[in-house]
Amino acid sequence: MIKLSILGTGNVATHLFKAFLQADGVKVVEVVGRNEEALSKFATQVQTSSDFSALADADIYIIAVSDNSIKTVSELLTDKNKLVAHTSGSTPMEELSRHKRSGVFYPLQTFSPSNPVDFSKVPICVEAKNEKDLNLLKELGARISESVYEIGTEERRSLHLAAVFVNNFTNHLYHIGAQICEENKVPFKILAPLIQETAKKIETLSPYAAQTGPARRNDSKTITKHLEQIKNPEFKTVYELLSKSIQTTYGKEL
Repeated sequence: MIKLSILGTGNVATHLFKAFLQADGVKVVEVVGRNEEALSKFATQVQTSSDFSALADADIYIIAVSDNSIKTVSELLTDKNKLVAHTSGSTPMEELSRHKRSGVFYPLQTFSPSNPVDFSKVPICVEAKNEKDLNLLKELGARISESVYEIGTEERRSLHLAAVFVNNFTNHLYHIGAQICEENKVPFKILAPLIQETAKKIETLSPYAAQTGPARRNDSKTITKHLEQIKNPEFKTVYELLSKSIQTTYGKEL
């Protein structure tokens, strides 16, 4: 049985808590956080505390807070002999250097408060100072996920950067598309099958091979018409930048 303490009460902490609560061989012994109101949602299921200097006994202490708060929380922990791991994709393990045993337990997924996540499909990237702790983090990951990877700091940071492009930036493009639909009184939901098919394509094609559209074809007439049609200067800039990027990428084939 792996005893676990979760330090944090936000999206990642909440989703991890739910996943570990249902996992075989894992016991969440406490959730610790500074926000009393946020702690209340855990209180009916597990011990909670706002005192980071007096933690319950556990095998692993997972710091699931914002990147800017990881070092602050780490410095509040008084026991230097426990395995402490953070969940950040872009923060180096060295942020936990004051602890003799440190690691990373990074679930590579987007988390929203109201959307449940099937953790069995979530890749877990782990890293640790020593092999024994690395194996413990791998075992913990395997209790909730089918995919656990040993990933070093630089590789993890690269994955996080790529994730921002394929998730955060892509979602912002959905927002722009939704705004254009709203401005022109057409339902955004009509685009749902297109969005789903685009995502499905990369299961069998590389993103490079799957690219379509006027910029891919170097269809300058359509691009010009689109730019004339766009009223929002920000949206126009995004369209121009992305079109130029695609044209540059595929120009040698045209």
